[in-house]
Amino acid sequence: MLEIKARSRNGGHMDRAQDIDSLVSKRLLELRITLGLSQQQLAEMIGVTYQQAHKYEKGINRISAGRLAAIAAALDVPVGYFFGEVPASSPAEDEDDTSQTRISLKAAREFRKLAPDHQLALYGLIRALVESKE
Repeated sequence: MLEIKARSRNGGHMDRAQDIDSLVSKRLLELRITLGLSQQQLAEMIGVTYQQAHKYEKGINRISAGRLAAIAAALDVPVGYFFGEVPASSPAEDEDDTSQTRISLKAAREFRKLAPDHQLALYGLIRALVESKE
């Protein structure tokens, strides 16, 4: 009889899968905040309870492939949005990345509150700063 075993945390394969699950959860949280949605609104859009949406974002429950496809469709993003290179960084780099991500998400949330003409002016300023740095 053939016996199939998952590799242990020290073996490698499970670590990679868990890293990807963590990335998907993180990207879901970031997207929800960027879109200015509450967890309750997200839950309603994807057809789950508030508690389940919370567990998806925190990485407590894994998101199945079918559910991820439904989430992507509901939020109007490709499924690939939730994936990327799994970072091979140190905890200190992760903290810095998280801090920058939070600042970006907060800025995006505040940006949406501005009047359209102010949004356009601010976008022009951002583009000018980026171009001067290049």
